[in-house]
Amino acid sequence: MNKKDVIIALDFKDRAETMDFLQRFTDEKPFVKIGMELFYGEGPDIVREIKDRGHSIFLDLKLHDIPMTVKKAMKNLALLGVDMTNLHCAGTIEMMKYAMDGLTEGALEAGRERALLIGVTQLTSTSEERMQKELLINASINDCIVKYAENAKEAGLDGVVCSPLEAAMVKDACGKSFLTVTPGIRYPGAEVQDQVRVTSPADARAIGTDYIVVGRPITKAEDPVAAYRKVCADFLG
Repeated sequence: MNKKDVIIALDFKDRAETMDFLQRFTDEKPFVKIGMELFYGEGPDIVREIKDRGHSIFLDLKLHDIPMTVKKAMKNLALLGVDMTNLHCAGTIEMMKYAMDGLTEGALEAGRERALLIGVTQLTSTSEERMQKELLINASINDCIVKYAENAKEAGLDGVVCSPLEAAMVKDACGKSFLTVTPGIRYPGAEVQDQVRVTSPADARAIGTDYIVVGRPITKAEDPVAAYRKVCADFLG
């Protein structure tokens, strides 16, 4: 698995749509993200099938529960052989530590390398106004994201999910080796849909983020393979 990469969000409703998309890629095996829609629709078998096709997998389920429940769930996710998975930093440092314990136990049991564990700071669909008015978090969104990232580092996580706009400040607070995984990637002039904090692949590279997660700009493109290659060129250089 590369230290910097483009991750394609497989935001499809079922296996048929997913495999129809993946079979277009005959010369490369992109790193892909399996989220709630696909996982809850198809179950763990879709993870195993895509893994068997040679893809690295970011399993994006954003766990958030009491510490022991998250630990047991993470152990099961580790047994699937995923390469990256995540949880909500809002679940507290204790929950994140338990999650890392479960992921490590599962990897040892399966005889595999442990997956990267990253924490979600604030969703890229959340604005500062919504965070303050609806979640009653009175800090600025930047201060909140940095604090959540610092908590994740203290808990032993590998990095966090944040928008590209916050990646640099997370690196400043937590160190260059602390990973930033950034959704909210759009080209200038494109519709942002439900995203709020967005930037382009080239700007994400300049900011210094490690992984970008790209969905609709690739999956809805007329030529997804060409779109993927353009994003890779813009982000990876």
